[in-house]
Amino acid sequence: MWWIKEYAKRQCVGIFLCFSFVLIFALVLFLYNLPLEAVGYAAGLCLVLEMLVFLMDGLKYRGKVQQLSWQLKAVRNGVEQFPKPLDVQERLYQELLDVSRQERIEQVAALMREKKDVIDYFTLWTHQIKTPIAAMDLLLQYQVSEEESYYEQRKQVKEELFKIEQYVDMVLQYLRLTDGINDFVLREYNLDDIIRQAVRKYAPMFIRKKLSLEYDPVNVKVVTDEKWMVFVLEQLLSNAIKYTASGTIRIYLKKGCLVVEDTGIGILPEDRPRIFDKGYTGYNGRNDKKASGIGLYLVKEILNRLGHKILAQSEPGTGTQMKILF
Repeated sequence: MWWIKEYAKRQCVGIFLCFSFVLIFALVLFLYNLPLEAVGYAAGLCLVLEMLVFLMDGLKYRGKVQQLSWQLKAVRNGVEQFPKPLDVQERLYQELLDVSRQERIEQVAALMREKKDVIDYFTLWTHQIKTPIAAMDLLLQYQVSEEESYYEQRKQVKEELFKIEQYVDMVLQYLRLTDGINDFVLREYNLDDIIRQAVRKYAPMFIRKKLSLEYDPVNVKVVTDEKWMVFVLEQLLSNAIKYTASGTIRIYLKKGCLVVEDTGIGILPEDRPRIFDKGYTGYNGRNDKKASGIGLYLVKEILNRLGHKILAQSEPGTGTQMKILF
């Protein structure tokens, strides 16, 4: 009978008021010099009626408590089902709880997906970065005697260090994008200054692969974020260099779009719709075992947040055009 005590606590104000009204009613009748039997009879009827009302409401309260107790057990067991609402107010409360439950489920699912994506990416990143580290270790263990060989070895070590820097920079940008912090600062910049920063960084790779670069100043200003835009252009140049064995890489402005064009192996038609998806490497990426499928995904995410657009045009064997619309 524990519920009687809990119900009395819940209805203490109502019980007090009801007894107060009965006493006031009996006192008024007594002051009008009515017989005590009549006063007692009226007060008794009021008390009986009050007790019946509280008894019926108390039983309903006990039933609701039992239903909620069963519901609590069901939630703990993974079987969630609300009891039938008694009125509009309870129905609205249940709808509110259901909406909150759905949002909680979606948030947990999103956190789990994000956690899995980060784990998958870092697993892949660990394997990627081990390759240049191992190559550097072998190069440093190899003893050279001729001066020419020494300088060649030094170039190779610097190339592997450059790859490590690329991978570290990429993982830092990936973490910045996924941590929910707005790191963008939009200002008006000279686009040529941004392009030159990216080209300067990849100049040794152009020389290493004996690729030519065609770039004429575009002489335009854009509203963007310099740091993130430099990273985008670096990723596009990295892909262009990676998949171009020989030929030319061009950077130019056409119809309001900044174009990064190469004469590389191109992209298969079936791969083009998915090249910006996270983790998708396509046919070229599967041939290049070190491809992560993250670079173009980061490019698309960054440009979307900056309010820019990117379009890829390519044919197998003829090269690729990456167009950025500011």
